[in-house]
Amino acid sequence: MNLDLSFYNWELFTSYIQKGLIFSVQLTIIATIGGILLGTVLALMRLSGKPWLALPATAYVNTMRSIPLVMVILWFFLLIPLIIGKPIGVNLSAIITFIAFEAAYFSEIVRAGIQSIPKGQVYAAQALGMTYSQNMRLVVLPQAFRNMIPVFMTQTIILFQDTSLVYAIGAYDLLKGFEIAGKNFGRPIETYLLAALTYFLICFTLSRIVKRIQEKVAIVR
Repeated sequence: MNLDLSFYNWELFTSYIQKGLIFSVQLTIIATIGGILLGTVLALMRLSGKPWLALPATAYVNTMRSIPLVMVILWFFLLIPLIIGKPIGVNLSAIITFIAFEAAYFSEIVRAGIQSIPKGQVYAAQALGMTYSQNMRLVVLPQAFRNMIPVFMTQTIILFQDTSLVYAIGAYDLLKGFEIAGKNFGRPIETYLLAALTYFLICFTLSRIVKRIQEKVAIVR
């Protein structure tokens, strides 16, 4: 095999890769924030003890977790324009899909985090006259989110890797940038190798950061 990486330079990066990298990072950040917010609502619904809240949330989480992400991406991209009567574009479709899909996974993380708080603290807050909302907002969630930070970041790394699946609807992500560069320069093997190396470097760096955070959280405990 005769590999030639001499074509890879700054101009190629700014022309083909940079745009895809920016979208992949933006999609990861927006989907993480949106997924945590929606996931927290789903987790609170499941823990509310009220069937009319818990059952829909449970059905949503189980459904999303049972379907491959690439199928959800395609469904949203094809069905939403039929429902609202106009196309919404591949980028917006990808953002909505990832928030909806990742919320199911973040909700399970939040639910486990809330359940990890000792019941005694909940009972003590109730004894002080706090309502359910005050108990969650002032006592349970601050501690639970602190415990969940490393898991959130691990899920975010997985999410970043999953952004490559937006190829299914033609979105211009990091992998798409490498793919187009490979076709234009006639070097698909080299560009896919560089794409794999780029994903590895980003995810490995993030995983090291997660490890440092885990150590800090462990020390505080």
